[in-house]
Amino acid sequence: MIKKPFIAANWKMYKTTGEAVSFAQDIEEMIEDLDVEVVVCPPLTAIKSVSTIIWQDKPNFKLGAQNMFWEEEGAYTGEVSPLMLKELGVDYIIVGHSERRQYFAETDAFVNKKVKSALAHDLIPIMCCGESLERREQGLAERWVNGQIVAGLEGLSPGDIERLVVAYEPIWAIGTGRNALPEDANAMSAYIRSIIAGAYGDELAGQVPILYGGSVKPENISDFMREEHVDGALVGGASLKPDSFAKICMNSIV
Repeated sequence: MIKKPFIAANWKMYKTTGEAVSFAQDIEEMIEDLDVEVVVCPPLTAIKSVSTIIWQDKPNFKLGAQNMFWEEEGAYTGEVSPLMLKELGVDYIIVGHSERRQYFAETDAFVNKKVKSALAHDLIPIMCCGESLERREQGLAERWVNGQIVAGLEGLSPGDIERLVVAYEPIWAIGTGRNALPEDANAMSAYIRSIIAGAYGDELAGQVPILYGGSVKPENISDFMREEHVDGALVGGASLKPDSFAKICMNSIV
């Protein structure tokens, strides 16, 4: 099945509200007519302002958030709930990013709770997975990713899988300038799809967009998009400048 390219921007802890608004204004005309699913995930403080600029009446442009807690409300200082994000116009949630796992000790069990909560509140999770360089060199990459995928999908229904996005991000390629080869990204994406197919069947597995993330740039996105099982990209540093991000979106159409 041919899917529309899916390009998501993860701004991480960059951009004040003013900077985010300026970016949104600049990018609007650059990618307005592209047949690409574009998701921008600003910092929490900028989500509302960005949503009022370009994500109201454009079906290919969606708003995402970088994290959320799984409860609707409660004494969870510093957290944000799915209800709060939904009210801001958020459609997608990045879940289980390697930086959340590394710096905030998020476990596979936490990721599973967030995936379930997102789906229960009509939010689409972009569930991240990926191995460290050490595990890859030890030949443990597939085993590690298998564990993350199986745990993350625990208890999900076939209907849930229809609304899932998976992002494969080898940790050693995030923000390092070193990226996996397109064939490596494709091989792991195919493996991830086979895990989903084993639990939910080939048809559903084929519908799940699988993104690659890790030093994606305008110069290399087309190489990844030519691979059979890579459906798009989760872009970090190269998504922080409008011209760079626009070129990634343009070059994703191959």
